[in-house]
Amino acid sequence: MALTQIQIIQSLGEAMNWLERELSWGVAIQEQRHLIGRIGELYAALMTGGQMAPEVNQAGYDVVSSEGERISVKTTTQKGTSGHLSFNSKTLTHVDRVMVFYMNIEEMQIETLLDAPLSEAQQLFSESAGKQNLTLGKLRGSNRSSSRSLEEQKVTNEARYDEYIVREYESGTIAVLKNEVIEPTAKPILRKIAKEIGLSIMNPNGNLMNTRQLGARIIKDLSL
Repeated sequence: MALTQIQIIQSLGEAMNWLERELSWGVAIQEQRHLIGRIGELYAALMTGGQMAPEVNQAGYDVVSSEGERISVKTTTQKGTSGHLSFNSKTLTHVDRVMVFYMNIEEMQIETLLDAPLSEAQQLFSESAGKQNLTLGKLRGSNRSSSRSLEEQKVTNEARYDEYIVREYESGTIAVLKNEVIEPTAKPILRKIAKEIGLSIMNPNGNLMNTRQLGARIIKDLSL
């Protein structure tokens, strides 16, 4: 039975919470590959207003968009430009679109590295041993990420505290500014502000809030 968009949102939230819990228990990220893959697929379904593939281990694709596009989804936790993702050459004929996500486990957020038609994505592939390989260097090194710089994004919320401005952008990114200059690391300053205003830095699941959660909470509290 197809999931509704509400059910997809709920499933994504539950999967993210479960991953955060497992990591807090010390479970190695290498043992979370199935869960991370599921998170990426749910996120792709949510982004495209689509559904999960109708069959378990569906050949070639993982999600079907609301427009009927068959989407192959890959999710990685690897940082930097080393490493690659592999696609089965024999099943790519069943694919219309490729989506690649980076799961930032430190901030518990998902970033889009690639969202393109197969024909465009294949220009980045290299073939080896029956596999089509896509190196992370080609995604991150060629600035193909769909994320825009903060200067290009709209500010959705902000609040001032002492010498700082805590600002939230349309992508959900949180930045802390001092003298109109973005601080290189936001989290330590956010925790300092939270302590001074008496705000807990723990989320409802008993884990430390990530930068986005804590920043949004601080802005909300300072705006009351």
